[in-house]
Amino acid sequence: MKEVSVKIAVVLLWLLAVNDCGFSRTGHKNSFQEDIYNIVAFGAVSSGKEICTQAIQKAIDKCSANGGGTVYVPSGTYLTGSLSLKDHVNLNLSKNAVLLASGDLNEYSKDQRKLSFILIDGREDVSITGEGTINGQGNLFKIADNSPERPYLVLVNESKNIRIENVTLRNSAKWTLRLYGNSHVIVRGISIYSHTNFNNDGIDIDSRDIVISDCIIDCDDDAICFKTETARVCEDAVVTNCVLASNCNFIKFGTASAGGFKNVSVSNCTLRHASESNHRQWSKMPGITDTITGISGIALEVVDGGFMDQVSINNITMDGVQTPVFIRLGSRKTPVGYLKNVIISDIIATTHSRIPCIISGIPGFYAENIVLKDFIINCKGEGEKSDFERVVPENEKAYPENRMFGSSLPAYGIYVRHARNIEFDNIQLNLLKPDYRPALFFDDVQGITVRNLKADKPSGSMELIHKQENDGIKILN
Repeated sequence: MKEVSVKIAVVLLWLLAVNDCGFSRTGHKNSFQEDIYNIVAFGAVSSGKEICTQAIQKAIDKCSANGGGTVYVPSGTYLTGSLSLKDHVNLNLSKNAVLLASGDLNEYSKDQRKLSFILIDGREDVSITGEGTINGQGNLFKIADNSPERPYLVLVNESKNIRIENVTLRNSAKWTLRLYGNSHVIVRGISIYSHTNFNNDGIDIDSRDIVISDCIIDCDDDAICFKTETARVCEDAVVTNCVLASNCNFIKFGTASAGGFKNVSVSNCTLRHASESNHRQWSKMPGITDTITGISGIALEVVDGGFMDQVSINNITMDGVQTPVFIRLGSRKTPVGYLKNVIISDIIATTHSRIPCIISGIPGFYAENIVLKDFIINCKGEGEKSDFERVVPENEKAYPENRMFGSSLPAYGIYVRHARNIEFDNIQLNLLKPDYRPALFFDDVQGITVRNLKADKPSGSMELIHKQENDGIKILN
């Protein structure tokens, strides 16, 4: 027994000796953990007033040059310019740690395409983790829709094997988290709050092999936005278990749609109105009385010659939205692409405008093979005879948005034009206030099936479903 005790003591002494010779959180190596580089050891000061760019970047560069590890940001506020993360680096922000963006553009890249506070450019195996905050101080930059002098908060560009977890992203000067041209990206458990500037999108995705889950996003512009700005396809992506708040679109594909969207799944999300609205005045539009609302809960847009194929969206609840579903195949400057094979199911929504759900192509080009299933929509109502009788413009070149056809449409529930092979199954449309318009309006459609529709009757003698210039409509149950 004595021999065993002696052996244990020797082992413990050996472990202590190894630990004393190893790295600690001041930038020293430990044999039993990855290398950790504390930014304070490199000269960073937590006053929130002294610029720390060089000190933090030095820690990042040394970490990567030595084979990788963790660059550790302890509690405190660190004022810094743009930081470029390198291969095999984990930027870890402790609880109560804040990376605070400088408002001096001289501290940022001169390349406008890569103008961002935190940049991951052409890198591999990089992560941002921890319970701390990255604050872009977006109010310090020029507030303008198309100003080139506004950095993204976090830009991940042409990189792979990227992980962003648990951090809080606040107050971007532009889009908050942009994922452009990447593969194998995981974003999990992050919180985004961004209302200080124009175009404060939450997460913009132009990449492949993406998983986004368990996030809370509250922003001025689109919350989750898939884009294809080149001929590249945005594909093989999952978004799930998120709470989304926006003054624009909550779940959006487009507007940029030069390439394609394929094999994308969005599920289990709750949508609500944003906490504040500093740049949107939707209540000035006819039919909108709420001071804060989002535009469309789900917006699928192909207008730049690209395509959409195999998209599934399900189990979404939404309030504070003007239009639950907006689907648009159009053509702004390029030949028309295609939009097909879409399933949207298990939707519960309450609307806050007279603009209903929309499925719309353009003359000669149809949105097709679309299923809307298991919907409950509580419709605002208040539509009048003039809303039903108005001629709806095509607006083929207009920016795609629910209001592109006006502040109302000739249906209170779902408006469909230039579409084929569309199926509605188990749709319930409830009027919160009386409405003259029909529940469904079909114009230039082919192969429509309506099954198990339950809808409140319009005012007066208006029919429940209005049809014009149609070919093959089945109404079942």
